[in-house]
Amino acid sequence: MAVPLQVDLPSDHYTVEDWLQLPETVGQRVELIDGSFVVSPTPLSTHQLCAKRLVRILDDAAPPDLEVLEAFGVRTATEVPVPDVVVGDANVIVGGATVLLPEQTHLVAEIVSPHNHRRDYLDKPRIYAGAGIPTFLRVELTGTAPPSVEVLHLRDGAYTLIAKANAGQTLELAEPFAVSFDPGILLGHRSK
Repeated sequence: MAVPLQVDLPSDHYTVEDWLQLPETVGQRVELIDGSFVVSPTPLSTHQLCAKRLVRILDDAAPPDLEVLEAFGVRTATEVPVPDVVVGDANVIVGGATVLLPEQTHLVAEIVSPHNHRRDYLDKPRIYAGAGIPTFLRVELTGTAPPSVEVLHLRDGAYTLIAKANAGQTLELAEPFAVSFDPGILLGHRSK
């Protein structure tokens, strides 16, 4: 469950500049959402396994001008969410960036956590859409035939669902590059 971060700063409404001055943390993810620092503990192994495998799938398909990272911040005007997976400009990432700007971000993915359901379905899509990030993936690890992956594209300032696939089906992604996979490979034992 996410908890507020205790820091010695003179405000009850934090800014991007406050976030940028935080020390690096190990085992925690610190996001700036609605003027508050939100700290999430290390996720469950299934969440981490899914993120790692999604990064591998996307990274194998990505063109040379894009890089794929796990848990890297995207800086908007007033917030710094940290997507579970992000696809961004290779030059910026290889250059040692602290965060990506929205125009350097081509895809974000969130793996829905039980304690962060509201954030993954309401807050994060609002932030990403407002920032103009073109593609949003949402991965559900529970439900019927998990995992399931939704592909949402930005249209007229809001995300529109354009594809969804459950384990055993094929998900086709065209933007920011072509890739297809069965969401079932995101969890469970590796196939040889």
